[in-house]
Parts: sequence; C-alpha cells; structure tokens
Amino acid sequence: MAARVRLDLNQEQRTTLLMWVGSGKTEQRLALRAKVILLASEGLSLHNIAEKTGLNWQSCLKWRKRFLEQGLDGLKDKQGRGRPQIISPDERVSVVALACTTPPDGSTRWSVRKLAEVTGHGKSTVQKILSEAVIKPHKTAYWCGKSPDPEFEEKQAAIVGLYMNPPENALVLSVDEKSQIQALDRTQPLLPMKPGASRRLTATYKRNGTTCLLAALAVHSGAVSGRCVDSATHEEFLLFLKQLYRKNPGRHLHVIVDNLAVHKHQKIKDWVAGKRRITLHFTPTYSSWLNQIEIWFNIFSRDVIRGGIWKSKQELVDQIMDYIKNYNQLWAKPFKWTYTGKPLTT
Repeated sequence: MAARVRLDLNQEQRTTLLMWVGSGKTEQRLALRAKVILLASEGLSLHNIAEKTGLNWQSCLKWRKRFLEQGLDGLKDKQGRGRPQIISPDERVSVVALACTTPPDGSTRWSVRKLAEVTGHGKSTVQKILSEAVIKPHKTAYWCGKSPDPEFEEKQAAIVGLYMNPPENALVLSVDEKSQIQALDRTQPLLPMKPGASRRLTATYKRNGTTCLLAALAVHSGAVSGRCVDSATHEEFLLFLKQLYRKNPGRHLHVIVDNLAVHKHQKIKDWVAGKRRITLHFTPTYSSWLNQIEIWFNIFSRDVIRGGIWKSKQELVDQIMDYIKNYNQLWAKPFKWTYTGKPLTT
C-alpha cells in the first residue's frame, strides 16, 4: 500500500470540497472523491480513508494522485466517460414540443408515462429530457390577468388609498361571503395523530347541510366580524351591513366589496344612499384579490374547514363563531403591506 501523504488544501479548495460533500445535489461519486481528499488532508492513511468512504484503497490512491496532479478538476470525470448519447437533438426537441401541447385523449396535460408511450422512449429518458428543458407538465402556475375594467386605475387607487392612508375617524372594512361551507361528517371515527402516523380520516363522508359565512375584516386592526346564514342573498347582505353600521356608531364605514350581484342590488344602493356614514367601494372587475378579506378566508379555511368533522350544521356554525371570537382575542392584527410598487413584468 502507498505511503501516507498529507494534502495541504487552500481555503478555496476546502470550501469547494465541503460543498460537494454536503450538497444533496452533488453526484454521489463526486461527493465520495471529495471526501477522500478531505480525509487525506487530515493525514489519514489510505486504509483508514477506504474504511470511512467504502471505496477500496486503490481507488482512494487514484483520486488522491489525480488531485495532487490536477487539483479539483482531477476529481471530475473525463469527457466521454459513460454511455454514449443515443437520443438525437431532434428527438429531444420533439419530446419537448409534444409536452407543450394538449393531449388528444381529453386530458388537460401530459404525464411522463403518456409521453413515453407516444414517443417510444423510456420513462426515465423522457423525465431527463423534461428536466433538462425545465418543463413540468404536472404543475400549473396561476397569475392575475389584466382587468378589463375601464375604471381600474381609479378603483384600485381608492382602495389602496384606504389601506395606506384612511380618512380620520374612518373604519375600513373588507367584506365578502364564503358560501357553501359543508358540514361534513365521516363514516368512520377519526384516527388521531400519533408519533409515526399522521391524523387520518376516511375518504367517505356524509353531508349535514351547508352554511354561508358573511365576514368583515377591519383592515387597520385585523379584527373580524362574522355572521352565518343559510344562503348569500341581498337580504342577508343588507342585514349584515346594518349590523356593522349599528356596531360602529359615530364612525364612517368604508366597505370594500367585489362585484357580486347581491352587493349591487337596488335595495342595497337605496339603503346606502340614505346613510351618511357608509360608502361602498367596489373592486375592479376580476380584481377581488385587492380585497384583504380574501387573505383571511384563506387562513380560516386552513384552520377550520380543511379536515373538519361536524355532526350537524349548527355544530359547524358554533365552531366558526367560536373561531372568530378566539381569532380576535389572540391573533388579530393588520396584514403587512409588502408590495413596493415595482412594476411586474412577464
């Protein structure tokens, strides 16, 4: 066996070798070679290095020698190593082009299996081609399209202005409905979470009715007001507005809502027109994302609705109202405005 040799590494070499060893994305063979050099720099013998890496001592000697002669480049495979490429560039382009189309079988997107069947390549080959082209047919990204509302600028500026600089003695309320909340019960008892096993629910369920939550978020305090109703009608919405109006005497209510028909019903307009302390602000068309209550509804769905079990609709309603009460006492605070105003580009 060759004599023990201690390698002297400079800071750049040591940093690179440690990165190769610690990164989960480094090829296993390169990570092992880097480990050989790091152990050699500690003065370990080839026998000890072989024991710690699982390589034989001849391989350890080879990579130590390559490093001494060529540095970090000596640990990399020489060009031409491995199986020759058997897929032509044209075939790769064909797979990528096909993956970017809609399948003719009625599916909305291609799977690796379907692409492999149609092109005649193996699934691993197709997966590699898609990975190299950074194409992910199984994923869908969503974005906010441009609103066709001709008054978009004026409406969004008014709403953002209320968020950022509300009038004195004003209460800015973000209001909307979350309809068709189902009181689902499971056909088998819940299996609670325990070490080594997640919380488990049966896939089969029974419906015990639905409710609709009318909610108002006080933008500058984070407090939420809510009312559960059987359905989201203009009558129920008007009663909710009246409730908010009575609950906040002496303050001007600026109520932000989307363009749902019940919000624009003539009875709503007539009642608002007869009151001095309330103004409705409608989000631009297709821009309900401007309404901050949508952020709270996402939190509410995560905390309450997903995976819930209720024996009756009343049990669901009671839990919703209890959650709102606890939310206001424990967690309510204004949402932080993080967008800096830099134009978005596509």
